[in-house]
Amino acid sequence: MNVVLTVAEIVAPVFLLAALGFAWVKLGYEYRLDFVTKLAMTLGVPCLIFVTLMQADIEKDALTAIAGATLAAYAVVIIVFFLISLVFKLDIQTFLAPLSFGNTGNLGLPLALFAFGELGLGYAVVVFAVMAIISFTFGIWLVSGGGNPLPSLKEPLVGASIAGGVFLWMGWETPTFITNTLSLIGQLGIPLMLITLGVALARLTPSGIGRMVWLSALKVAICVAVAWPIGVWFDLNDVAFAVLVLQVATPVAVTSYLLAEKYGADADAVAGLVVVSTLMSVGFLPLILAFVI
Repeated sequence: MNVVLTVAEIVAPVFLLAALGFAWVKLGYEYRLDFVTKLAMTLGVPCLIFVTLMQADIEKDALTAIAGATLAAYAVVIIVFFLISLVFKLDIQTFLAPLSFGNTGNLGLPLALFAFGELGLGYAVVVFAVMAIISFTFGIWLVSGGGNPLPSLKEPLVGASIAGGVFLWMGWETPTFITNTLSLIGQLGIPLMLITLGVALARLTPSGIGRMVWLSALKVAICVAVAWPIGVWFDLNDVAFAVLVLQVATPVAVTSYLLAEKYGADADAVAGLVVVSTLMSVGFLPLILAFVI
C-alpha cells in the first residue's frame, strides 16, 4: 500500500500541472506554444539533465555494468517497437520514440530513491543518462523524420547529456555559483513541460484514447519482458536489476510530446500517450516493484 501511495504522490503533480495548462487554454488565455517549447528544450531541460548527472554518486564498476545493460535493453526495445510499428502500420516518426523511451527523469528518479534509497537513485541516474543520450540523438533523428542526423547532434539536450555523463565519470563539478545557477534554470524544465502538456490535451480528441490505452499496455509489457532477462544476463545486483526494470518500464515522457511538437510529428497523439500511460503507471509500477523488491 505504501508503494501505491508513493507512486500516486509522484504522479499527482504531473496531472495537476497538466490540468493547469488545460484550464489556461479553456479559459481563453494566450499560450505561445513555440516560445515555451523552445525555452524548455533549450534552457530548462538541458540544465536539469546536466546538474542531475553531475551530482550523482556511483562507483565506476557499477556505472559500467548498469550502463551496458541499459544500452542493450533500449536497443532491443527499439527493434521490437519498430517491428510492431510495421505490423500495425503505426507512423514511425510519431510513435517509435515515445514507445521506446520512458519518463526515467521526473518519475523514475524519485521513485527509485523512495523505493531503494541513495544507492537506487545512483543506478537510476545512470539509466536516465544512457536513455537521455539515445533519446536526444537517435530519438530526435526519428521524430524529425530521418535524413541528416547532424541537426540532432546540435540539440542542447544532447550536449547536456554527454557533458553530464563526462562530469559523472570523471568526478568533476562546476563551481558552486555556476551549479546553483544551472539548478535554478533547470527548475524551469519540468513545470513548463507539464503545463505545455495540458495545453496539448485541450486540443486532444477522445477518438484516439482507445488506441493509446492498448499501446500504453503494450509498452509496459514489452519493456519489462526485455529488461528482465537483460538484467539477469548482465548479472546485476538486486538493486541495479530492480532499477533497470523499473526505469525501462516507465511511462511515456513529457519530453516526447515537446519533441513531437517541435519537429512536426503528431503531437496530439503523443500527448494522449503521455497522459494515458502515466495514468496507467499508478497501477502497473507498484506491481513491478512488488516483483523486483
